[in-house]
Amino acid sequence: MAHDGQDLTMTESVILPDLLTLTGAALAPVDTVLDTATARVRELVTENGKVSAKLIEFHQTAAHGLAWLATYAQSLRQMQAWAERLQADGAFGEMEQLLHQIAFGEYLWQVYGGISMSQNEIVRLQDMGLGQDDMRTLMAPEVMTLCDKGNTQAARMRLVELMRNNSGHATFGASGLDEELEMIREQFRRYADERIAPNAHEWHLNDQLIPMEIIEELGEMGVFGLTVPEEYGGMGLSKASMVVVTEELSRGYIGVGSLGTRPEIAAELIEAGGTEEQKQKWLPKLASAEILPTAVFTEPNTGSDLGSLRTRAVKTDEGDWEVTGNKTWITHAARTHVMTLLARTDPNSTDHRGLSMFLAEKTPGTDEDPFPTDGMTGGEIEVLGYRGMKEYELGFDGFKVKGENLLGGEEGQGFKQLMKTFEAARIQTAARAIGVAQNALEVGLQYGEDRKQFGKSLIEFPRVAGKLAMMAVEIIVARQLTYFSAWEKDHGHRCDLEAGMAKLLGARVAWASADNALQIHGGNGFALEYQISRILCDARILNIFEGAAEIQAQVIARRLLG
Repeated sequence: MAHDGQDLTMTESVILPDLLTLTGAALAPVDTVLDTATARVRELVTENGKVSAKLIEFHQTAAHGLAWLATYAQSLRQMQAWAERLQADGAFGEMEQLLHQIAFGEYLWQVYGGISMSQNEIVRLQDMGLGQDDMRTLMAPEVMTLCDKGNTQAARMRLVELMRNNSGHATFGASGLDEELEMIREQFRRYADERIAPNAHEWHLNDQLIPMEIIEELGEMGVFGLTVPEEYGGMGLSKASMVVVTEELSRGYIGVGSLGTRPEIAAELIEAGGTEEQKQKWLPKLASAEILPTAVFTEPNTGSDLGSLRTRAVKTDEGDWEVTGNKTWITHAARTHVMTLLARTDPNSTDHRGLSMFLAEKTPGTDEDPFPTDGMTGGEIEVLGYRGMKEYELGFDGFKVKGENLLGGEEGQGFKQLMKTFEAARIQTAARAIGVAQNALEVGLQYGEDRKQFGKSLIEFPRVAGKLAMMAVEIIVARQLTYFSAWEKDHGHRCDLEAGMAKLLGARVAWASADNALQIHGGNGFALEYQISRILCDARILNIFEGAAEIQAQVIARRLLG
């Protein structure tokens, strides 16, 4: 490959001198712009000295733009921390330098010129109240050098050349994780390659449940009790380990990577809000996969507005409960044993304060009779992707729950209990997004190598190579942001902001990766027989569940504005 007569195999032809010094110096101008934007948006949404939820909604583009700007600032900060760790360990090689340089070059330009909130929503600094004088902060020499020379065609082509030479590897660039986590990654990477990837497309096309033998194998490997304390039968590992496992399993198939989400949520609920008796009873069974849980929160007309839930739980004379109402988008509902069920126990309430959480037991169903338990019915929702556990609508009519299964033994705590799980759930969803994006990159790269047009492989054309390079770059950015949020969680720090950012960015990266990988396939990508058709469908859900991108940006903005 040549550019202006230069040999691009020479590292110095594309990697900027003193790269880490340059990128480190670029952080302060971005932080200054973020501080200015935060102040300007806060002015817009403040009424009588207080931040107004009504005004945040009215100025939603500015508020959500601020969320994205803060996400970019944190992403660059974590990329710099990653690069400095690798440099200290002597592992900041040519590929890592290119990933780092291109990430800064691209994201700095987007900060200045416009960040994509979606395909047709570009938010710009002026939308957040900044003028040209404010934006001159970004004209620092280091920022301008990275914008001009960081993400060039030459850099992208060289990165893809290195990726082609390392095509046997599933990830590009050193992760920066410790040896134990890399050993865990290798174990689950092998499992995904051997047991999941060869079967995933058939499961998807046949719209079938993931076989129970896979669930049993994952149970034996400890997937469902990764972060459950050892005293309750789990492995007592970190959230970072959960991220790595989820990432690799989702790289094989998002359905398998998502199998651990429901036990993770259920275990978090019980560990944080349950009585000691409930912990002793439920956690060991969840950790061993003796029982499978499902989360039953969403209702047909509420979506993300959980405070408006209508499903009612009424206490009987015997001290048990009877549940009546409807739920929807309940994943893996048919063959599970217990539901973490959110219902209204105070009939006079109209918001989240009247909600309670139950550990509602049910009998696992069969294909012929998916919901055999008295008092409940269900029907499958046919979906584009994310099919391996299936989605259901559920109806409850006098469905009975034991009194001892009120979580924590206290009414009115359901929403607060659920809120405590959001951090881990969003970190796990970010990890799923990274796995799906990685899968898209791998099939796109392989197809680009194999498909010949006009006498050469597709990957040799700059725009095809550019798509693959940017997939690799954005995956490493999302990965570092996700690892950081897991690190914060493991160290007992509040991390709803970081987890939300990781989920917000990761979902966009997964969709972009899948869409671009399908574009590389051309017409074949539109054919059901090709894996990328499935990956595209699977990627699309990530921007919706565990908080749609718009809700996620709203939550981030409210935290930033205070």
